[in-house]
Amino acid sequence: MPDQMFLLANLVIMVAYAAITAAIVVPVGRAGQLRSNKLATATAMIFFSCAVGHGLHAFAMLLAELRGARHPATHADTADWFWTSAVWDTLTATVAVYYWTLRRNYRVLLAPGAIYDDPWSRDRLDRADARERAARDVAEAQRAILATVVQHSADAIAGLDPDGRFTAWNSGAERIFGYTAEEVIGQPVSILADAGSTAADQLDWLERVRNSPGGVSYEGRRLRKDGTPVDVAMAISPIHDHGGALAGFSAVVRDVTAAKEHAERQRAVQERTQQAQRMESLGNLAGGVAHDFNNILAIIANYTEFAIEETGDRPEVRADLVQVRTAVERATNLTRQLLTFTRGDAIQPRNVSLNAALAEVQAMLERTIGEHIHLVARPSSVPLTVHADPGQLHQVLLNLAINARDAMPEGGTLVLEANTADLDGNEVNMQPPLPAGRYARLLISDTGEGMPPEVAARVFEPFFTTKPRGKGTGLGLATVYGIVTEAGGSINLYSEHGVGTTFRIYLPLVDAPADLLTGGQPSSPPRGDGQTVLVVEDEVALSRIITRILTENGYRAVTAPDGRSALAKYQQHGCDLLLTDVIMPEMSGPRLAELLHEQQPDLPVIFMSGYSNGLLGTTHVLDDDIAFLEKPFTAADLLHKLAAARTADAVTRTP
Repeated sequence: MPDQMFLLANLVIMVAYAAITAAIVVPVGRAGQLRSNKLATATAMIFFSCAVGHGLHAFAMLLAELRGARHPATHADTADWFWTSAVWDTLTATVAVYYWTLRRNYRVLLAPGAIYDDPWSRDRLDRADARERAARDVAEAQRAILATVVQHSADAIAGLDPDGRFTAWNSGAERIFGYTAEEVIGQPVSILADAGSTAADQLDWLERVRNSPGGVSYEGRRLRKDGTPVDVAMAISPIHDHGGALAGFSAVVRDVTAAKEHAERQRAVQERTQQAQRMESLGNLAGGVAHDFNNILAIIANYTEFAIEETGDRPEVRADLVQVRTAVERATNLTRQLLTFTRGDAIQPRNVSLNAALAEVQAMLERTIGEHIHLVARPSSVPLTVHADPGQLHQVLLNLAINARDAMPEGGTLVLEANTADLDGNEVNMQPPLPAGRYARLLISDTGEGMPPEVAARVFEPFFTTKPRGKGTGLGLATVYGIVTEAGGSINLYSEHGVGTTFRIYLPLVDAPADLLTGGQPSSPPRGDGQTVLVVEDEVALSRIITRILTENGYRAVTAPDGRSALAKYQQHGCDLLLTDVIMPEMSGPRLAELLHEQQPDLPVIFMSGYSNGLLGTTHVLDDDIAFLEKPFTAADLLHKLAAARTADAVTRTP
């Protein structure tokens, strides 16, 4: 039985080695490499010789079994097969030595489990290896570039572990927060928390990020190393490893302090624009009211004057009429304040010294403001000249001083100061905003009650007042606003409730000396010499008053209610001077004057209106150099204006 098992084992081994030999020879032969691929050929020879050797052993055993069955084997028969097997084994050993010699020269295993290679396969694998190394180099270069970008990003980029401790910190983070990487890495995220945030809040945010696959973005305030706050926009995302487990967090932080300041500045600019539009709308309304009211006042004032003249022998009636005239004057002042707010009042701008104006107002206030107010005036150390109406400039200072006095019923300090200021054009709370440049500045400060924000936001609105009923008209600061803006300036208000108030007025500087003021008009207007005045006025009552004044003072009046009627009257009677309303139905006063000048080029023209010359000039209804009479006017005002127009006409006619 053992002999049979030995025979079977050799047969199985022989078949296996033969199969291996075929597996090597067939593909190498098909590739045409039996001669060139020496290592493959040597490997096949080893397996082939081993297969033959095991075959010889099996054949000898089989032959012995067959002979033993007929007669016992002799010693000579056994010796023959022994030498045959020994020779073949020697051949196998020789092939093995040849194989290992080749193997040592190749010095490489081409792949796991490989036992041979060939030049073509080796070249292909070398190229693949070169491509792999090139891909690794590109990936390494990209990682290096990405690391450089991250390191030098203007935004703060940081890494955190799952417990919220810093693991990475770029130069942008150093710039924004002031900490170096050595100071931060290993520290908890709570070192950046401001006074309104705790370490628990920071960890709560990280927990929210942990449960948000897309990360969390939000804005907040953090603290720099020096303790100063910084407004930041943060985007925090979770980082997971290949197994899906949380490995940490990435944080990208941007400094939005400047952006928030810019947005706040834009909001302030928008609010100022809306405030200016609101003030303009209120001004248009006030201007319209003042125009109609002036027509009525002109009628009341002149009929009152007529009545006063006729009641010289009745003192009690005359006294009543004087009270009426006083009320008309008060009403006239109110309408002029309205027109000043609308930047439409008739003004006479001059080059004015601020120091001189300050001194004049100081002298006036020292006599009237009261002993309980400590008045301090601080003129500029250098001359300051602005182009404004001197009377209106005094009115600004007086209005603000009176308001300051009323805000200090128990006494206090009032400071009037003049100096210069350099503006960059980005100041907030300037009404209206001014371009960059150097300006003259007036400061009116008091230690009074101050104003809450809701009151300060409305102080320049007409008819807005916090004084008791009957104590204020609500036009004082509106008038100040109109005067300042008309002069090309701006006003700024700063007030703290219970502390005091400061008004800052900015006016454009002019490089010229202040003008000398001239005297007023003579008290007695000259009479006419029978000249014909064509009066065009759509208000019938006012037209009658003008006719009466002209007739009683040496003029001949021809009246018309509108422009078309005036043209017809001119054709019938002619005229030496045209006195016309500006705003009339169908045909305006300027258009009527234009048509009459086509027939009589040297005809003197005086325009009159309840709107002021300033407002009509800014709306391009009238030119700046025309003769203008503002309603309400007195007989003296009208006669002076007629005399001035006649004088100008006489000068023009002189050869």
